[in-house]
Amino acid sequence: MSTLTANDLKTKGIAAIETALAERPEAIVSVRGKERFVVMDIAQYHYLRECELEAALAETHADIKAGRFVKESPAAHVKRVKKSAA
Repeated sequence: MSTLTANDLKTKGIAAIETALAERPEAIVSVRGKERFVVMDIAQYHYLRECELEAALAETHADIKAGRFVKESPAAHVKRVKKSAA
């Protein structure tokens, strides 16, 4: 993964990001030598977001198939959630 420094961003601006993303889909931004942020092309972001949603959907289907769900009224749900939060 490419690494950009905060100073690169300060001096070169968006051109530094474009250069880093020309070779790889993501780039790390380091601040004072520590990795702090990741930047990516919007298409890569959408792809990762879709993967995340697909994984959540698969997990939900698995929970339903295994019987790990509760069927209850809205009032009972709110009561249960409040009780577990306390």
